[in-house]
Amino acid sequence: MSKPIRKAFLLGAGLGTRLRPLTSTLPKPLIPVFQRPLIENTLDHCLAAGIEEFAINTHHLPGKWGEAFPDGSYRGAPITFFHEPVLLETGGGLKNIESWINGDPLLVYNGDILTSLELSRLLETHSQSGDLVTMGLRATGHEPHVAINGNRVIDISNLLGNAPGTHQFVGIYCVNPPFLDLIPPDEKISVIPAFLELIRNNELGASFHDEGHWLDLGTREAYLDAHRHTEFGPSMHPGAHVDATAMVEASVIGAGASIGAEAVVLNCVLWPGARIGKGAQLTNCIVYSSTPATGAHHDEDL
Repeated sequence: MSKPIRKAFLLGAGLGTRLRPLTSTLPKPLIPVFQRPLIENTLDHCLAAGIEEFAINTHHLPGKWGEAFPDGSYRGAPITFFHEPVLLETGGGLKNIESWINGDPLLVYNGDILTSLELSRLLETHSQSGDLVTMGLRATGHEPHVAINGNRVIDISNLLGNAPGTHQFVGIYCVNPPFLDLIPPDEKISVIPAFLELIRNNELGASFHDEGHWLDLGTREAYLDAHRHTEFGPSMHPGAHVDATAMVEASVIGAGASIGAEAVVLNCVLWPGARIGKGAQLTNCIVYSSTPATGAHHDEDL
């Protein structure tokens, strides 16, 4: 049994290309979800499971991280930022923080997911297994790339020709320090080759998490859909203003946003400070700028 995991590495360096233009103003983990940055949901999820210290890698718009966490902490837990001038990918990014890991077991958590899975159970499963890596998996999902045999991962995307995938990787996994020896230093490299090496040695474990919600916010459609799961937050910030004659349905309204008279807002997300003009008609829209939205819009980012 390995010692308890108290450190987490949150992957924040991605470009978020599928979410443009939203990510032209913020790194993807900092885009607002139910009135606050997505990464705060991740931080809270980790803190509730006993994580005490965080590392986050950055690349796109790195200054925005300093604005979001000016004192380098969240709810008293220290955050260390590792800027990557050149993206190192998932394996290189992990190897790059080896000195910060300092021989401790680690939780690795993708920065673009929103989930209520039982994180403490993943940590406990890993601690008791003795495996170098334990992947969190679900039996349902849009990318069932992972093949299993019992609680062992036996292939990923059938790259070893062992079996087709049946489970979705949830983007969260636990690591024991010797795993980093499988990742070459100073290289831009995915973590997958190291995972495959573990599979060859029967050292890649699995923890199953079909409970709760699991949402990958990689596309605008997924981002809009996430805001239908109201257990993650309130639909309207108390600092928003909606005219009494406006019609607002199935929408999330951020702090300082305003909706003018006789406007119609259906299935939309309004970022903090968004402004909807009198008589505007919006459906399936994301309003991320402070430019007033007027007229009729459908499936647009404004």
